[in-house]
Amino acid sequence: MSPAPTHEFIPPGSRFHALSSPFPMKRGGALHGARIAYETWGTPDAQLGNAVLIVTGLSPDAHAASNAEDPAPGWWEGMLGPGKAIDTDRWFVVCVNSLGSCKGSTGPASIDPATGAPYRLAFPELSIEDIADAAAEVVRGLGIGQLACVIGNSMGGMTALALLARHPGIARSHINISGSARALPFSIAVRSLQREAIRLDPNWNGGEYDDDSYPESGMRIARKLGVITYRSALEWDGRFGRVRLDEQMVPAADDPFGLEFQVESYLEGHARRFVRRYDPNCYLYLSRSMDWFDLAEAGGGDVMAGLARIRVERALAIGANTDILFPVQQQQEVAEGLARGGARAGFIGMDSPQGHDAFLVDLEHFGPAVRDFLDAL
Repeated sequence: MSPAPTHEFIPPGSRFHALSSPFPMKRGGALHGARIAYETWGTPDAQLGNAVLIVTGLSPDAHAASNAEDPAPGWWEGMLGPGKAIDTDRWFVVCVNSLGSCKGSTGPASIDPATGAPYRLAFPELSIEDIADAAAEVVRGLGIGQLACVIGNSMGGMTALALLARHPGIARSHINISGSARALPFSIAVRSLQREAIRLDPNWNGGEYDDDSYPESGMRIARKLGVITYRSALEWDGRFGRVRLDEQMVPAADDPFGLEFQVESYLEGHARRFVRRYDPNCYLYLSRSMDWFDLAEAGGGDVMAGLARIRVERALAIGANTDILFPVQQQQEVAEGLARGGARAGFIGMDSPQGHDAFLVDLEHFGPAVRDFLDAL
C-alpha cells in the first residue's frame, strides 16, 4: 500500500516546540525530529513567575480557548480567558497537545523522518511519562524556570503527576481535575474494549489504513463506549429517559435492529462527528498509555508513597461524585498522597450529574473551585 496522507488535525493557532533529538522513550526507542504543539494566552511577567501549564485528556488539542492566532472557541472556553477562572489578565497560560496525539504533536500519524511515511505502529511504545517529559521540554524551552501551577484534567491529571514526579521543582502548585495516580481495573477494561473494537475492524488492517479504507465502524464503537463512561447514568436518564425517535426515524423494515431511542441517536451522531477527526492509531497509543500508568512505580509499589515523593507547596484535587471512569476516590487519594509529601492539599468532590465530563460542562461548580485556588497563590 502506498503511504497515505497523515491523519493530523492541527488547530490553526498552534505553535511548535522541537523536542530534543533523539528524544528517549520510557519503554524503549527514541524519536528524532519530534515536536509538540502548544498555544499560549496572557502575558508573562518579567520573571516568568506567572506561568500556568495545562495538560489535557486524550482527545483535546492545544486550543483550550480562543486567542489572537485562532479566534474559534476552544474546548475549555468557559474556564480560560480574561476575568475567567484561569484569568489570563493575571496568568501566562500554556496548553500543550500530548505527545502521541494527532493534533500537531508527533505521534503515530506523523511522518517518520527515517522512512518518509507515517509512523503507524512503528511509533515507539508511548507512556504517560513520555508525555510528561515532552511537556517539560516545552516549559523549559519557553524559558520558564518554575510554573506557578500545573493543571491536568482526565488523562492530563496523570500527566501532571508524572511531570511533578519526574521533574522536581517544575511547579509550585498543582490542580488535579478528574485525574488519578493510576489506572483502575474498570477503566482499563473499558479502554481495552475500545481498542479491541478498532483493531477488529477489518479496515484497521494492522494500522495500515487510509482515507478510502478507514476503520470507521471500530472508531464509532470505541467512541460510543467512551461517551457512555464520560457521563453518568443520572444524566443519561434525565436527558433522554426512554424517549423514542420520531416515527419517520424508526428502524426500517430491512434494519430491524437500527436506532430506535433518542439516546442511541445521540451516541451515533457524537461518534460520527469524532471518527474522522481523530487518528485511530493515535487513539490506541494514548489509550494504552493510561492503562500502563501507575505512580506506585515511583513509590516502591505503594501509590501513596509515590504521591508523597512529589513536592509542591499547594495542591487541589477535584472530581465529580458521579464519575465512573476516574472515580472521585482517586482524586481524594491524590490529595491525601500529596499532603503526605508536605503540600497544603485540598479535595473537593462535586455533586455534579455530568460524570467524568463535568469539568468540561459544569463550570458553575468547577470554575469557582479553580478560581479560588489560583487567586490564593
